[in-house]
Amino acid sequence: MLEIRIPAGDFAGYIFDCDGTLIDSMPVHYRAWDAAMRRNGLGEKLSEELFYSLGGVPTRRVAELIAQHYGLTIDPEVVFHQKEDLFMEMLADVALIEPVVAFARRAVAEGKPVSVASGGPRVVVQRSLELAGLAPLFQVVVTADDVVHGKPSPDMFLLAAQRMGVEPAQCLVFEDAEPGHRAAEAAGMPSVHVPSRGPRVK
Repeated sequence: MLEIRIPAGDFAGYIFDCDGTLIDSMPVHYRAWDAAMRRNGLGEKLSEELFYSLGGVPTRRVAELIAQHYGLTIDPEVVFHQKEDLFMEMLADVALIEPVVAFARRAVAEGKPVSVASGGPRVVVQRSLELAGLAPLFQVVVTADDVVHGKPSPDMFLLAAQRMGVEPAQCLVFEDAEPGHRAAEAAGMPSVHVPSRGPRVK
């Protein structure tokens, strides 16, 4: 059973990453990235370590960084659309990360505001939440489409706090990836680490 450690404190609002935090979608994202990059010249299996190190980074930037790592010349916009189309086809395989979802449901039941802040594009994040049955839970959803700078910049979390009407210092962030933890720190928010399949790198 996955265990999450909640820090002591009286928090006024909660912000959740989506992939690898609310839903166990990182293995599905990996399969979609592997397939998309192979279509664009990758002649080997995509490194899982590289993939997980980029958790939370906006999709177009991930395409650029993977291509750079392997010395590929790509059109990030083309790869972006191919990868997201593949992911959408595979979304039926995604399961909830129950302890995190249960915490979010309890927070809502207690009248505390909750939000999602995800590095994915809005159409994919919204569809993921709908298929997982979580869309009604989250009235505030911030995505890569809403900010200029994605994680590890704090912009996404600060916007989520603003839309919830909660001071940043009173928010608690749930994240599985290092860029997200760095974004939370930059926003002045404590964060909870949700162990995904990828290692947390300090």
